[in-house]
Amino acid sequence: MTTLSLLHESDFCLWATKSAELIKAGKFKELDIEHLVEEVESMGASEKRALESRLIELMQHLLKWQFQPEKRESSWEISINKQRVGIEKILQDNPSLKYNLNERIIDCYQYARRYAAIETKLPLKKFPEECLYSLEQLENFDFITRL
Repeated sequence: MTTLSLLHESDFCLWATKSAELIKAGKFKELDIEHLVEEVESMGASEKRALESRLIELMQHLLKWQFQPEKRESSWEISINKQRVGIEKILQDNPSLKYNLNERIIDCYQYARRYAAIETKLPLKKFPEECLYSLEQLENFDFITRL
């Protein structure tokens, strides 16, 4: 194991700083390639998970808003809009995540549906199995007023 490789295990932040310095200096042979590849791959996965988390949270709050109108709170509306902003920013920074986004929405809806059922204490069957929201609706800040 190289010193840089050992540093990855003991001080990730310092490892990242040293790796960046080596790249800038063109000292590619000194890089900890194995960990560098691992970290770059995980960065992409992290962005995907962040997008999915925001989609789930958005749809969960939309479901609550739609199926428990008597319990609507401004905090739900704030959360809905925060998730939309977060999704928009992630997609601006990572346009490749738009690929297969409709399929990702369908998958995330199932989690949102379960979480909404738990939080509202309504039976899961109360929430339709098929995704209720299109990408256009999820992105539209005015969509909530129509529910």
